[in-house]
Order: sequence, then structure tokens, then C-alpha cells
Amino acid sequence: MSSTEVPFVPPANVLPKVSPVRVGEGERLRSVGLQGITLTVRSRPPAREGLPPALYVHGLGGSSQNWSALMEQLEGEVDGEALDLPGFGDSPPPDDGNYSVTAHARAVIRFLDASGRGPVHLFGNSLGGAVSTRVAAVRPDLVRTLNLVSPALPEIRVQRSAVPTGLLALPGVARLFTRYSRDWTAEQRVRGVMALCYGDPGRVTPEGFQHAVEEMERRLQLPYFWDAMARSARGIVNAYTLGGQHALWRQAERVLAPTLLVYGGKDQLVGFRMAQKAARAFRDSRLLTLPEAGHVAMMEYPETVAGAFRDFVADKEAASAEASGSVGRADAGTGPEGLGEGSSGPRGSGEGSSGRRGSGREGSGRGGDAGAASGGGADATTVGS
Repeated sequence: MSSTEVPFVPPANVLPKVSPVRVGEGERLRSVGLQGITLTVRSRPPAREGLPPALYVHGLGGSSQNWSALMEQLEGEVDGEALDLPGFGDSPPPDDGNYSVTAHARAVIRFLDASGRGPVHLFGNSLGGAVSTRVAAVRPDLVRTLNLVSPALPEIRVQRSAVPTGLLALPGVARLFTRYSRDWTAEQRVRGVMALCYGDPGRVTPEGFQHAVEEMERRLQLPYFWDAMARSARGIVNAYTLGGQHALWRQAERVLAPTLLVYGGKDQLVGFRMAQKAARAFRDSRLLTLPEAGHVAMMEYPETVAGAFRDFVADKEAASAEASGSVGRADAGTGPEGLGEGSSGPRGSGEGSSGRRGSGREGSGRGGDAGAASGGGADATTVGS
């Protein structure tokens, strides 16, 4: 079954009633109807008026809840919204049953066009990173900065631990897995997902684990849950095989927006070795590596990721101001600050390493526990890959 075939989903009026999706303290949830899709959007009121807008896009099997911790960290810097992609979280399946990367990117573009909030600081994790890359490449007018956490970009040698997720793309595998795992409890499923997605599952708080179990129980009642998972996985695989102008790495090279890349040293789904390739592909990029993080660094170390974003934006704004000021000093022989020089990691993080493309080297920090600057444990609700 191709990613454009319409799956069987019971009519909305006969879908089973499930428990409501969790809304964290200070968050709001609303439904947005667009052409062919209905999106659930999670938001936090900004700390003050006039902050630049941001949009967060989750990964395969995830939801807008994956961004709750980072949204809270950045409520003083951006006016943030996180959406549930069609078929995930609290968003129903798309009318056309299309779960390709392009279709997900189209959903993001339709939302941004309808909201009139662009250009935004666009965040994406895993599948959401591939989607956000495509959005930034084809609609640069909608993207102020691009911020990617373990983006799902094509790899020639896929990690062995990522193979089972890729196998979901094969017709019938999701159905076989459903039969095989029918006796698994929600707790067992959540522990398996955490072991795959977290560098250290022990960082998850007991409350966060319970929230994840409740969300897993809710999702398993949705008749389209496995279909959305399998067809979105197939969409990623299909996107990996595209060539020409639609190839994801080719589109990464077309991105004009300044790009912050975050990679985890213990990521079992996106190879850590891809970090340097990504830093070379995105023309104006900065790389942050967190040695102890897994696939969802924004959930494990939200304070560290937030600090990196603040420094990234501050440096870009300073460079822009310097470039503007240099026009008046041109006859004095003073040019704008070069962007090819290496840069240090985020203030106060002390972990991982960071660098700018064009430096030819990567500045490094301590390789110890990447969570030292991030405070308490993570909330694992609805982890996605």
C-alpha cells in the first residue's frame, strides 16, 4: 500500500470515545480546521507581548507534548505553538490518507499561511526535522531560524537499533507487530520506547512516566494509530529514496535560514556521525552535540537546548547589527564580523560541542554528563522518534 492510498478509518461519528489528551499547567489546546486536515495546536501564553513566533513539529509517534518542556523554557523568548501532525496526538487522520513527508510539510505550510504568524522560529525533531527542512527549503519566507533536534535525514548506513522502526514501513509489519504485542501492557510499551529514545531513561520523573503510560493507553484505543505510524514510517523511507531537487540533503543545502543543529551522542535512531554532515549541508549552521543525550534532547535536556537557542539567536542578531553598521564604515575598511569562525557552546551548558559551518573545526566543551545544566528529570509524555 503506497503512502498516498486512502486507509480504512471508521467515520468520525463511530470512532470510540477516548480519554482527553493531557494539557499541562499553563498550556492551551485548540483545534484548527484547514483544507483536508484538522490540526490540534498546543500553546503557552508568552511572557510578554510582541515576542517573535515559534512553531514546534514532533517526530514519528510523538505529539505536541514532546515540546512542552522546551516551550516552557522559551516562553520569555518566543510566542510558541506546537502542533500535532495529522494522525498523531489529538489530530485526526488527513482526509486523503497521505502521510508522506511532503504531505506533513504541506500541513505545516497551510497552518503557517492560515495563521499569518510567519516567519517563525521553526523547530523539528526526527520526522519533524525532515518536515521542517522541507518547509524551510520550499518556503523560506515562513522561516526565521531553523532548529533541528536529531533530524531524520537520509543515512547510507542505518544504525541496527533503528531497523525495527524502519521495518514499520513494510506492508503488513505493523499488523504483525500488533498481534505479537497484543499482550503487552502500556507500561511495557512505554519502557521500550524510553529505552530507545532516551540516552538515560532514568532521568524521566515518576510523574512523567505515568503521563506517558496514560497517553499510550489513550492512543492504543484509536483505530488509526498503527496506520498513521506505519504510513508515516513509509513516508520517511520514501523520502530517503528521492533524488534531484526533492532529495532531503539537496533541500538542506537550499535552506537560507540560520540553522541550529542538536545531536545526541547516545541517539539510537539517528546516527551521531550524521552531525558533521548536517553541519556541512546547511549553509549557515551551528552544531551542538550532547554526548549523553538520546533522540529527544529537547525532552532530556530542555534547559541546555533552550540556552543554545538563546545564544544562537543573540549571536545572529548581533552579527546582523554589525553587518548593518559596517555599511557606514565601509570607507574605513571595516567589514562585518565573519561567520566562518568557530563558536563556543551555549552559555552555562558546559556540555557537548558546537561550531559554525565554514570554520573547518568544531569548538568543544566537556564531554561529561550533558544533563548537568538542565536541572530536574524529563517528562516523557508521548515520546516520538
